[in-house]
Amino acid sequence: MLRLMWEFFKTGLFSVGGGLATIPFLQEMAQNYDWFTQEELLDMIAVSESTPGAIGINCATYAGYKAYGIPGALLATLSLITPAVIIILMISRAMEKFKNSKLVGDMFQMLRPATGGLIFGAMFSVMTLTLLNLEVYRETGNFIDLFKYLEIGVFAVFLLLLRKYKNLHPIGIIVCGALVGILFKL
Repeated sequence: MLRLMWEFFKTGLFSVGGGLATIPFLQEMAQNYDWFTQEELLDMIAVSESTPGAIGINCATYAGYKAYGIPGALLATLSLITPAVIIILMISRAMEKFKNSKLVGDMFQMLRPATGGLIFGAMFSVMTLTLLNLEVYRETGNFIDLFKYLEIGVFAVFLLLLRKYKNLHPIGIIVCGALVGILFKL
């Protein structure tokens, strides 16, 4: 249980940029520990994005629960949020003193692209796991086997709908996605 707490503490400490920035850390956990699989991570992301709360907290709670029950869920969640609480308390005390500092301004200026890179990397990983059959392709070497055609079609339809109808509500997209998943048993 200490390992679980440590991994989520590190995730909370270094996932600058919010919930999506936790995904690379969660992927590493899925590879290194038996708390959840890559497929379960995709499910956690889908559920976390469609329910209230931050994705990292929802995933920490799920992983902790799966690994050690309710105590694990509580400890993983607390381990994830503790670094943020500590850092925010420290920053809030120092911010007034250093708000005009060029060094602090430069630091925040470079954190933005680093955070963007983390989020883009997470998005790329989720899209790869969702739209590509890497395992099948590795086995067969056949380029045709690389793609999950139904999933790519569903992705394209929702992307086009979102681009064309800017006022579509996210809840509608989530419900439609769930219904399509049930219908096609993705």
